[in-house]
Amino acid sequence: MVKQTLNQPSNHISIENLRLKFPQERSLLFKDLSFHVSKGEKVLLLGPSGCGKSTLLQVLSGLIPDSIEVPLKYDNISLPESYGFVFQDPDTQFAMPYVDEELGFVLENLQIPRADMDRLIQSALKQVGLESVDPHTEINHLSQGMKQRLALAAVLLLQPEVLFLDEPSALLDPKGTVQIWDAVKRVASEQTVIIVEHKIDHIIDWVDRIVLFSQDGSIIANDSPETIFQKHLSKIIEYGIWYPDVWKDYIQSDRYQRLVQHGHQRLQEIPSCAKEVISLRDFSGYRGKERKIYVENLTLRSGSWVTILGDNGAGKSTLLLSLMHFIKTSGNYQLFGKRLDLREKKKQPPKQLSFVFQNPELQFITESIFDEIGYSLQLQGCSEETIRQTVDELLKTFHLNLDDGHHPYHLSIGQKRRLSVATAFSHGSPIMLLDEPTFGQDARNTFVMLEKLEELRRSGITIVMVTHDMHIVKHFSTEVWTIENGELTDVQYLKQSMGDEEGVLL
Repeated sequence: MVKQTLNQPSNHISIENLRLKFPQERSLLFKDLSFHVSKGEKVLLLGPSGCGKSTLLQVLSGLIPDSIEVPLKYDNISLPESYGFVFQDPDTQFAMPYVDEELGFVLENLQIPRADMDRLIQSALKQVGLESVDPHTEINHLSQGMKQRLALAAVLLLQPEVLFLDEPSALLDPKGTVQIWDAVKRVASEQTVIIVEHKIDHIIDWVDRIVLFSQDGSIIANDSPETIFQKHLSKIIEYGIWYPDVWKDYIQSDRYQRLVQHGHQRLQEIPSCAKEVISLRDFSGYRGKERKIYVENLTLRSGSWVTILGDNGAGKSTLLLSLMHFIKTSGNYQLFGKRLDLREKKKQPPKQLSFVFQNPELQFITESIFDEIGYSLQLQGCSEETIRQTVDELLKTFHLNLDDGHHPYHLSIGQKRRLSVATAFSHGSPIMLLDEPTFGQDARNTFVMLEKLEELRRSGITIVMVTHDMHIVKHFSTEVWTIENGELTDVQYLKQSMGDEEGVLL
């Protein structure tokens, strides 16, 4: 999202004694919070999922309450003259249907001559790694990661006074993450930048200051990165916030080592006792008439944890959608030894599979978090007591300590993601397909989610997960699929799924 105003220039951003409360919430999110940013500063907001970081960005930009009506009070506020905002969910900020039209819309607002637009559009796409994309491509045909790059390209093209970046690399592959942060650093060297980001390794040496938040939205500390991580590491660990070497500390922890012991025992059984759950031969998935994914030959066995790797737009999500019958498919697809008829015009999603979308909002069908998790249990005919117990356990496990009637759309992005994963857990399917389930999560919730998935895997559940996090690949998966340019090109079996520092492949 981009915005320009014609008010008198502002040399800094600030708010004094902010109080804010969302509808249906029992307490204030911010209580007398004061926040200041000097012109040209690079500030990182760090805190647990759901603590209000994204909300604060929206207040400081004026989106709240100008565009999003939320009750709030403050003593004083100073907003930027012009700003660009990259949202966690890129779909929320596009105004036009095509790539070139979206970028052209920005240039028109800047009164750039039409003759110069094509060159500037190509340059903007190249900055974020989309130079191979036809500019007149429908945005809906891009992967989520490619959409995230496009959203950033539009904002960088504007060159506003202030950049608000809300996890701009959450859906990007490793190469893309480096690329977009290099672009931000190059273009915004003189601008004010306020960032919410979990992949902090890429910016920790660039930001001037870190503002550290607790779970209730209060500021714990406000200092340089070096001071924050030296003096407040215990609080960071307590609140489950990402920090440098957090994965190193985690794999050395007792909780992970217990998983390693159980995990290796379970792995030794997989070759001899695992059943074939999915078999694909000459299998294709289509978007419209164009083939977007092809699998020549693939067999998946029970109790496996597959991680799917590939660049943004390679076809990872498309493979999962194909397995769910959400898009047109062809070829040989066998599920638990039974061949599925892919010629049916209205194919139902296989009951043996549960699916977590990359965009969690796509799967919400009820108006409360309780009903969302309990929906599949109701369909299974479970008793009210069983439903209540199961839902309460999952709400606690995934740190959704909210009122049962809380609407799913009123959650933060991280909370929405955890709710979507919790619904898959309640489904009880023998195969779980998860499309980047850990994006937008703090360290605590990431590790809890992975541990719960590992428990399911040990019980025989098969997990297929799209991810860009190589730590998950290295320390949890049993099998790695690589997709390149719309084709499954490589399948590798890990000798040890957990605790193997070298990630040995067979």
